[in-house]
Amino acid sequence: MLQKVQNFIRENQLLSPEKGPVIVGLSGGSDSVVLLDILLKSGYQCLAAHCNFHLRTLESMRDQEFVRMLSNKLNIPFLCVDFQTNNYAKEKGISVEMAARELRYDWFEKISVEYKAQAIATGHHLDDNIETVLLNLTRGTGLKGLTGMPVRNRKIVRPLLSSSRLEIKQYIGKNQLEYVEDSSNASTDILRNKFRHVIIPLLEEINPAFRNSCKETIENLQGAYKVYQQEIAAIRGDVVQFSDASLSVDYFKLIQYEEYSTILFELLKEYGFNRDQIGQITRSLQAEPGRQFYSGTHSLLKDRNRLIVRPHVIHSDNHQSNSTVENKFNIRIFEKDITFKLSTDNQTVHLDADKVTLPLRIRKWQEADYFYPLGMKGKKKLSDFLIDLKINRFDKENIYVVLSDNQIVWVVGLRIDERVKVTNETKRILEMNLKLVISN
Repeated sequence: MLQKVQNFIRENQLLSPEKGPVIVGLSGGSDSVVLLDILLKSGYQCLAAHCNFHLRTLESMRDQEFVRMLSNKLNIPFLCVDFQTNNYAKEKGISVEMAARELRYDWFEKISVEYKAQAIATGHHLDDNIETVLLNLTRGTGLKGLTGMPVRNRKIVRPLLSSSRLEIKQYIGKNQLEYVEDSSNASTDILRNKFRHVIIPLLEEINPAFRNSCKETIENLQGAYKVYQQEIAAIRGDVVQFSDASLSVDYFKLIQYEEYSTILFELLKEYGFNRDQIGQITRSLQAEPGRQFYSGTHSLLKDRNRLIVRPHVIHSDNHQSNSTVENKFNIRIFEKDITFKLSTDNQTVHLDADKVTLPLRIRKWQEADYFYPLGMKGKKKLSDFLIDLKINRFDKENIYVVLSDNQIVWVVGLRIDERVKVTNETKRILEMNLKLVISN
């Protein structure tokens, strides 16, 4: 297996011993322990990176201690981070599995820059890939979801992707490697485990060579997907025009292509539009112009002969600053009903959608700014408003405002404008969620 993985790394140009250290995602399980052993024997400088998600109480601490001791034994750097995964999942409104994934890869990206790593290597193997494809197929997916995990995704590399779980177990035995077992891997209450322990063995009863057949099918689909992407790129060049932050699609040209709804999805999915919305947009092509559609980040206007897409929010801060600002902005527009409740979170606000014009703009506050603070009858200079709140000079440097038609609708994190508040007469709600991450 050692030679097989070395060949796989070379054939796919994943790593080079001369290009700097490799961060190894080391959980302590058999897959990551084998990966680390192979990379060290192949002459790579490795750093062990362990995430403690605090999901399995005592086992989580046991895993962390095992990885620390193994790193010391192998005389390699040990990097560790603690995550409150359940809290993060709750805050984001996502599954615990997705939360762990986001936290893990965000941290990997951060430390790869800090340690000037050539890549981040994970222990995903062939069986993981087969399970992923079957999971995607069960949940519903497009062609990309049937291509499985990429061998490389930016800095993430998967050197074991051509090796099976059985080969990994045999390597463990032959080289007498120690590892820890995640007890949750045995539970078929977890969907991935149900595929692993129940469904795939049943498929192997039908076709004993199922794993190899699935591997070949994945490889065939990966090739087909590359051809598909090339064709989409050619069509994009024919029907799409870009202008500043906006783009427009000539739908008279678009409908000349077969399966133009699928093509439109490929053109717009990166702007947050899902398949249901694409279906609605496609059905509107023969209707009168003027209809609008909204994703979490963009608006689409059906004009006379074009579909015009632009972001909900445009960052227009031209002031010099010692800080960089990362905006995580999402907008949702929906009908108001009896279940609606105003947000109590200072990073999420609700406005009357019919009193706001998109796109919105975000910038730093200025001395000449004024607005009508919620709960007040008249207008107020923003500088006076900040003084009233006793905002210190340093914090004032990081105050941002959101504007609609050059009027402030939200002093971010502090107050919305009275003129755009939700009332009993409001029919549609514009929900804005903005997280400003400011670093010096």
